[in-house]
Amino acid sequence: MSELRHPPGTFDVLPPDSARWEAFAATFARVVEAAGYGLILTPTFEDVAVFKRVGESTDVVRKEMYDFEDKGGRHIALRPEVTASVARAFIQHRPALPWKTWYAGSNFRYERPQAGRYREFRQVGIEAFGTDDADLDVEVIALGWEFYRALGVNRVELQLNSLGDANCRPAYRELLLNYLRERRDDLCDDHKERLEENPLRVLDCKKEPCRDLVKAVPLQIDHLCDECSTHFARVRQGLDALGIDYTLAPLLVRGLDYYTRTTFEYTGLALESAQNGIGGGGRYDGLVAAMGGPQTPAVGFALGVDRTLLAAEAEGAVLGRQPGVDVFVVDFAGGEAARDLTAALRSAGIKADRAYDNRSAKAQFKAADRSGARFAIVVGPDEAVAGNVGIKDLQQGGDQSTIPAAGVVDEVRRRLGG
Repeated sequence: MSELRHPPGTFDVLPPDSARWEAFAATFARVVEAAGYGLILTPTFEDVAVFKRVGESTDVVRKEMYDFEDKGGRHIALRPEVTASVARAFIQHRPALPWKTWYAGSNFRYERPQAGRYREFRQVGIEAFGTDDADLDVEVIALGWEFYRALGVNRVELQLNSLGDANCRPAYRELLLNYLRERRDDLCDDHKERLEENPLRVLDCKKEPCRDLVKAVPLQIDHLCDECSTHFARVRQGLDALGIDYTLAPLLVRGLDYYTRTTFEYTGLALESAQNGIGGGGRYDGLVAAMGGPQTPAVGFALGVDRTLLAAEAEGAVLGRQPGVDVFVVDFAGGEAARDLTAALRSAGIKADRAYDNRSAKAQFKAADRSGARFAIVVGPDEAVAGNVGIKDLQQGGDQSTIPAAGVVDEVRRRLGG
């Protein structure tokens, strides 16, 4: 029988590396909850219609989505992104507005695995529903920016664009479509066939024929209506006021069809350019209505955990303390003392571990060293009879001292400085 392994495009995270993931999530929660965002948990799978509403012309929906019929005959999809799930939850539960949420979890897309791109990938993000105020766009963008700084990822470029809205985008779409129709033969094979579905997808194409062609296309940012132009100017003014540098990126359209007006992306400059997108988002004022809910403006972002951790590593940022314990109990007097002392220490909020299986004192001290514990509490036959324990500083060395077993918690607290 062959060895069982994780599926292609997935991976395991084991301690101590998992401490980085804990630090990532904790830092994100601290930053966004300080701005009034509350945690939302949505299902990992949804009715496939939830995700088809976000853009049937996109590769995410057409090619990459994991969808299947469950045992009840329902057409289900593993979520390829979270925004649609949050919008579905908003429609279903109708929370009071404005509604500000954050999330963390796995998404799934069937694509070719490579560095920083997996078939199961983790994201954190925020979504804010209920207002089209441009200052909320600024808040959302600034929270992502602040999070990267808090994480120690400083080499980040913010790219910014506006995609217009239902008033000005149709005219721009027709202008772009006419331009590309005249040059259809110069497009990549995919967009020759799919041009009429969504010409904006050409702007996001990574293939050389399209990349060369779009260098001279008309740009949405030059054809905004007055309301969209005013909105975008307010976003830019707000970012300037907060001292957040950005680069105008008029070809930035993101990978899903629901975006309107403000669109942005964070790139990690410490990573290779082909895989340096570490997060992004924008405004999606029409998504809730398109999914059958009331007309509700909204804005948000999603940040890639995997890519951001690669950027942190490339910049030398140290995330999370090494997992470990404060105390390791070495008991070669039968094990009862180790059982009781570790329970007492843990109840007092002190991280404690022990060995099992009546291992030798030598083996237990080796385990204590591997645990990273600051102190060893030692119980041998003599100590057990006398009601004492030994305490030894494993990191600074020195002689082992003897204290009453009843005073272990207080002594460890004193030595730990609290």
